[in-house]
Amino acid sequence: MKWTRLTIKTTTQAEDIIISEMYELGLQGAQIEDNVPLTPLEKEQMFVDILPEYGEDDGRALLHFFVEVAGQNPENEEAGGQAKAVIGLGETEDNSYSFVSGENVVSDLPGLMAQMEETLSGIRSYMDIGEGTIEVSETADTDWANNWKEFFKPFAVEDLLIIPSWIEVKKDFTPDASAESSQEDSGKKEFSVEGDICHVKNTQKILRIDPGSAFGTGMHETTRLCMKALKEYNTPGSRILDVGTGSGILGIVALLQGADHVVGTDLDICAKEAVAENLSMNGIPAEKFKLKIGNIITDQDLQKEALDASTEKKGFDIVVANILAQVLCPLTPVAAGQLKTGGIYITSGILEGAEDSVTEACKKAGLEIVSVTAMGEWRCVVARKQM
Repeated sequence: MKWTRLTIKTTTQAEDIIISEMYELGLQGAQIEDNVPLTPLEKEQMFVDILPEYGEDDGRALLHFFVEVAGQNPENEEAGGQAKAVIGLGETEDNSYSFVSGENVVSDLPGLMAQMEETLSGIRSYMDIGEGTIEVSETADTDWANNWKEFFKPFAVEDLLIIPSWIEVKKDFTPDASAESSQEDSGKKEFSVEGDICHVKNTQKILRIDPGSAFGTGMHETTRLCMKALKEYNTPGSRILDVGTGSGILGIVALLQGADHVVGTDLDICAKEAVAENLSMNGIPAEKFKLKIGNIITDQDLQKEALDASTEKKGFDIVVANILAQVLCPLTPVAAGQLKTGGIYITSGILEGAEDSVTEACKKAGLEIVSVTAMGEWRCVVARKQM
């Protein structure tokens, strides 16, 4: 399916009023491009491996509206090749001022654009809207929900091979120089990928993970740094607290390594479904992973619930958090309170240069720094609750 994209070049200050006025023309929904810094609340509500990088805010913005022009997708139109009934602006008896239907189908694109230009001119009379121009382009329909799968391929961290659910696994691997192979951490050829089939050794440890569109895949350096640290400090029977669990990947890794129980916390209700699916794919009983929705930094009830779920209420063996440094600093004293004496605190999501703020927060919370490791521009700080 093809869509017509109408892009308005404007200013960040004019975004809201223009979107509101375009809604009155029947244009429902807008994609906004700008470099406005995220607020603390917006950062809390983004559930990805790491926040996107933004350029310097120059005050400019692009507003994209997507419409279907009647006739460009005949298969979507009703019998007779006519545009769907038009509703929208004014709902006049003859629809003379309505150009867009409730399904964003445009019956008169030139008429719509003329009305958009007239509306922009009206807004310009009382505020700065920058260029205020409209550009028309065409874009193909996209399967947004599944597009990310193209970039998520099997990969290895230490002795664990991470494979998405749609890849078939065959335990028949033999080294073959002609096949695409990878073992990024050790340089050994431990598996090969051919299309949607992954050939692995019969003894290979496998983690199945489907992050979906809301959470990370584990491919990011910060997640892999945490996984390496878990392998070093996690022992059979450990109790783990995974703060900002997302898809549950770190908690599930810990369970596969022999941990007894995981408590995960996250701000996003979508984590419930993601964690449940990933536990099922890996054959892990649901009772091994208790998920709690909320902000453990500020929610004292959640802090108590988490601690009550730790080993004999004495604290967790490991607290792991793959979050940004500015979140890790206020989290650290809370994490220290969740650890038992001698427990390990694993943190990542820390950009080079920000590790000092995290180590300082650890020391203030009574934790001893064990190590600071690096992968690319990212850092992992490991600390221990002193005896």
